[in-house]
Amino acid sequence: QVQLVESGGGLVQPGGSLRLSCAASRSIFGINAMGWYRQAPGKERELVARIVSGGTPNYADSVKGRFTISRDNAKKTVYLEMNSLQPEDTAVYYCYMQGTAWGKISVTDYWGQGTQVTVSS
Repeated sequence: QVQLVESGGGLVQPGGSLRLSCAASRSIFGINAMGWYRQAPGKERELVARIVSGGTPNYADSVKGRFTISRDNAKKTVYLEMNSLQPEDTAVYYCYMQGTAWGKISVTDYWGQGTQVTVSS
């Protein structure tokens, strides 16, 4: 069973920074893509950043130049460095990975439990 565990959320003042981490369990065999989504109260879940193996990172326009996605394939971990945070960035952030589990050949989307990011004075 593949499980994603997120950490790094919290309360930060406008202009501050946070670094989110998401680690997959060792049951995952191969990862095709990693990413971060967020959902603010009363809003639809939206893509923040995504990177496909061997590809170029993709960012939402609202976070370009402020957020950076990175990964450590050996540790099966994806990070989101968030700088110049603003109140509109307040949301629950969800880690996403697309891959396969041991003993399977099908590709499945996996989600973390979500971590709260609150930007407020």
